[in-house]
Amino acid sequence: MKQRKNLNISPNITNINVSKPYKNNKFTHPLLKKVFTLCLCFRFINALLVQTYFNPDEHWQALEVAHQITFGYGHLTWEWEKGIRSYFHPVIFAVLYKVLSFFHLDKPWFMIRSPRLLQSTFSAIGDLYLFKLSQELFGDRVAKFSLFAQLTNWFMFFCITRTLSNSLETVLTVVSLYYWPCIRPSASKISRESRKWALAVAALACAIRPTSAITWIYIGVLELYVAREKLKFVFLEVIPIGTLILGLTFLVDRWMYGTWVLVPLNFLKFNFLSSGGDYYGTHVWHWYFTQGFTVMIFTFLPFSLAGIFKSEQWKLAGLVAWCLAIYSLLGHKEFRFVLPVLPIALMFSGYWLATIGERDKSNGRGKRSPSTHDRSSGKLQLAILFLVVSNIPMAFYMSMVHQRGTEDAMNYLSVEANNGTVKSILFLTPCHATPYYSTLHRNLPMRFLDCTPSEEKGALDESDQFLLNPAGFATEFAKNWSIPSHIVLFDSQEKLLKDFLALHNFQEIKRFFHAHFKVDRELQASVAVYALKGQ
Repeated sequence: MKQRKNLNISPNITNINVSKPYKNNKFTHPLLKKVFTLCLCFRFINALLVQTYFNPDEHWQALEVAHQITFGYGHLTWEWEKGIRSYFHPVIFAVLYKVLSFFHLDKPWFMIRSPRLLQSTFSAIGDLYLFKLSQELFGDRVAKFSLFAQLTNWFMFFCITRTLSNSLETVLTVVSLYYWPCIRPSASKISRESRKWALAVAALACAIRPTSAITWIYIGVLELYVAREKLKFVFLEVIPIGTLILGLTFLVDRWMYGTWVLVPLNFLKFNFLSSGGDYYGTHVWHWYFTQGFTVMIFTFLPFSLAGIFKSEQWKLAGLVAWCLAIYSLLGHKEFRFVLPVLPIALMFSGYWLATIGERDKSNGRGKRSPSTHDRSSGKLQLAILFLVVSNIPMAFYMSMVHQRGTEDAMNYLSVEANNGTVKSILFLTPCHATPYYSTLHRNLPMRFLDCTPSEEKGALDESDQFLLNPAGFATEFAKNWSIPSHIVLFDSQEKLLKDFLALHNFQEIKRFFHAHFKVDRELQASVAVYALKGQ
């Protein structure tokens, strides 16, 4: 994670006014290519270093669905039966799997890593457009420091190369913001074609995740306010482009579901009108402000707040506040939901870093003394050191250590299955705790504990029943099972199932470290893999 020299992030800012927007000066097209190359290489390494488990949707709502599309087997969760998920996002990875299959590269290494490498390409595009957006709004130096913030923030490193729909939504959000006239310093100088691009990319973001509309309602109102020809904007741009892009997603879903399914409407009904997401847990209304987003932005927070007030770029600051406020109204909250506004907040950090040591205009002097320059250089270097030291270890720990056991266990089983030593697998874990067929890539019988929401209020699903009484549940479950060749479970339940495992002739064959501290309900320190004796 070394800095590239051609970005020249140095403390010398003599005679630079960061408040001036980009004027097509030294930042030419060739340098943008270099910036993109840097970002692409960085994100490739980023993707390879991410080896931990974060959120089930990375596997179960993207790769698992793509695997089912391409290879004809895989598990579709209850959301796909209810029609509240669009196939538009999984189809991207289905194309990747099809290419791997065509070239006979659908082996464990490629099946596990290639999806994140593909997402890392998208992520690099998002990095480049944040650089360009910062350049347009604030100038050359801010663009450099915004990119620095984007590449060193721990949560961005941890999350952006994962195959979550939120990751791609974040990239599309940054790209679209770059093209919106209402965001630029001089909206009248931006061509209408730019706005059409902005609308198209925004529509794609909504196709990926319907909740992205929260962002574009805010931007749309701003654009409508500054637009000279408001009726043309609405009737000749918004409606036709939105209809075209969303119509395309409806066709994709019609093809995959086999019938007409209005995913955005079903999504709205479940998550907003019936609060279906609350089944998976709720948080207090202020969680994003006091915990969620503050953890994501981490030590960049004071720099971002200072950058907001110093830059006075209230439109984008308002976008961050708007999204956090609207998502706070929902009971079910997750870090990834507000990921699309994290790059914007980091851009304000870049603004403040770029202004450290700017010449003092209050006394009317155009020069600074050497001692003033040294002090400003020292402040900048100290700030950069503080951000690097506080974020990089966190990024590495969360990406390579914390919650890696479930990934390692499935990676191991995929190799063993490829060698023919795995016949069937039972997961005695909380539901969706591991990757599934998209990692195993063998059409073998597998079973996990179901956690489909029940229409009966208060009813316990299989996953909850197991966690309440592991031994009792396993004993009842074994009365009707086809005995598996392998069982996967966490050490916290393993302690309670020692007699059950011995009774059914299972022995431990592999153990993987998972976490140092509590995850969700309890400490899950390791993941154990058991096999029938003689396997």
